[in-house]
Amino acid sequence: MSAFRCGSIAIVGRPNTGKSSLLNGLVGQKLAIVSPKAQTTRHLVRGVRTTDDCQYIFVDSPGFQTRRRDALHRTLNRRSDEAAREADVALFVVEAGRFGDEDRAVLERITNDKVIAVVNKVDRLKDAKALLPFLDSLAKEREFAALVPVSARTGKNIDELLRVVREHLPQQPAIYPPDQLTDRDERFFAAEILREKLFRTLGEDLPYRCEVVIDSFKEEGALRRIEATILVERESQKPIVIGAKGEQLKRIASAARRDMERLFGGKVYLGTWVKVRSGWTEDERILRQLGYS
Repeated sequence: MSAFRCGSIAIVGRPNTGKSSLLNGLVGQKLAIVSPKAQTTRHLVRGVRTTDDCQYIFVDSPGFQTRRRDALHRTLNRRSDEAAREADVALFVVEAGRFGDEDRAVLERITNDKVIAVVNKVDRLKDAKALLPFLDSLAKEREFAALVPVSARTGKNIDELLRVVREHLPQQPAIYPPDQLTDRDERFFAAEILREKLFRTLGEDLPYRCEVVIDSFKEEGALRRIEATILVERESQKPIVIGAKGEQLKRIASAARRDMERLFGGKVYLGTWVKVRSGWTEDERILRQLGYS
């Protein structure tokens, strides 16, 4: 039997290349929140997959943002850089048939000497014959350890990607227990699930001005009782989140509660509140209080 391997793999790329969907597909369970909007991911989420001969520690990072310049997005960009630099392997995720200046800017920031190009969304290519020329063109951008076309949505070629990644991980014992899926707790996922619903429900810009804080998380037998606050930046944003007669907030909270119950495997009571914290995306002190460092 081959020697056991274990290592960390950073998943990096510009926003909207499907990094979080890729993490979920590689781990085999939904850990990272997903929405059609760019840069939904704000925190480093580690997903662990353990097999007979390997433990993969995948790190989903925020998409590198060039259009937003506030303190929050500067912090997120630093997190992406650090994740790629500190990992044993970096997965540079691009969208099949699309490689532009934003992708190139991310690639230039990756200092890791083991970079695997993951060409995602191959299932969306209108002409499958266009894939090979695209791979040839991408290979000229950098000396990659490998180029692997996949579809995170359908699972196509995920097993091949795992095989390729394993070849570049160090020989060492597992770091996490074999049944552990992530380093994050239920409190973290409760906040992320609620934030996902904000991204999926609200308009284009408002979700980026929202944050979720879990005020209380208690287990009462089989019931999890959760109290959460949704922070917005301005008073004018508060009624948009709440909606007429509170209906918008009820829909958001109900959708989040159902997802929490599926993930936690039990009943959830979710109380939600909306509060204003002016300029939180630009205040370094507030960002540190919210867990951004």
